[in-house]
Amino acid sequence: MTYVVTDACIKCKYTDCVEVCPVDCFYEGENMLVINPSECIDCGVCEPECPAEAILPDTENNIEKWLELNTKFSAEWPNITEKKDPPADADDHKGEEGKFEKHFSSEPGEGD
Repeated sequence: MTYVVTDACIKCKYTDCVEVCPVDCFYEGENMLVINPSECIDCGVCEPECPAEAILPDTENNIEKWLELNTKFSAEWPNITEKKDPPADADDHKGEEGKFEKHFSSEPGEGD
């Protein structure tokens, strides 16, 4: 099992999860984070740290899309291991519906 980041992260990109990850398996896109499923050790410490509730175990129903997205972009985006400030409008997007269709970007973030 692994954990994955879902569309709830898009435009929020809180990095509280990154700070607690013991294996540094988070990767940064322009407006969201992903987890490398091959590196995740299924410890679960990241899940309760996410203010947007964007991190879920891959055993959840209908999670396959997010597992594929995390796998693909963790191979393309830079690793992030240190907490950063979220975007200024992060709280405005928390809980927003349809974020993937409206805001997803495949562009990489800055990483560490």
